Amino acid sequence: MKRILIFGLFIAISMSISLPTLADDVDAPATGDLWDNWNTRQDEREAKPVSDEEFDKALKQVDQKVNKWKNWAEKRKIPKGEEFSQSNETEILNNEQEKSDNSLPVLTFPFELKIGEDYMPVGHYQIKGEKVDGQAVFKFYQGNIEMAQIPATETHDDFGEETITFSKWEAQGDNEIKIMYGSIDLNAYTYVPIREEF
Repeated sequence: MKRILIFGLFIAISMSISLPTLADDVDAPATGDLWDNWNTRQDEREAKPVSDEEFDKALKQVDQKVNKWKNWAEKRKIPKGEEFSQSNETEILNNEQEKSDNSLPVLTFPFELKIGEDYMPVGHYQIKGEKVDGQAVFKFYQGNIEMAQIPATETHDDFGEETITFSKWEAQGDNEIKIMYGSIDLNAYTYVPIREEF
């Protein structure tokens, strides 16, 4: 019973201590709160209505700016010539040709190659295949310097490559490698002996 009395007394005291909270009336004058005078700044301004002429003048100015940029864009358009369609393959070939003109495929040899009586040292070489006097040849470059020229055998085999311009080599036993090259103009291969260890 004591517990019920103490609990009831506690609730009564807490109810008497808390005061009710009342909101300000909207039509009543401000009570000094910061948010009550939010609209006073607009009251201080004089509201000047915009006339029809001023409104039309503002619209014309905006239209002139927009038209200025439209006219500028139309002047910069590339005139259309006759249209023709190309297949996707033609576009890919043209792009590959541009790339092949700019960069040649690179081969890395971790051994010296025997070319005639001379040896081509270990290194990275750009390779270019072309026909010279009707014979396919591989030209090896380091920078702009032609390091070697080797005769090759032309073929229609693409050596299982998916790219148009490529070069690679495969070991053919311990003393020889097969160098393969492919481009739009020429697919060819050659066998080159490796310098024997000394």
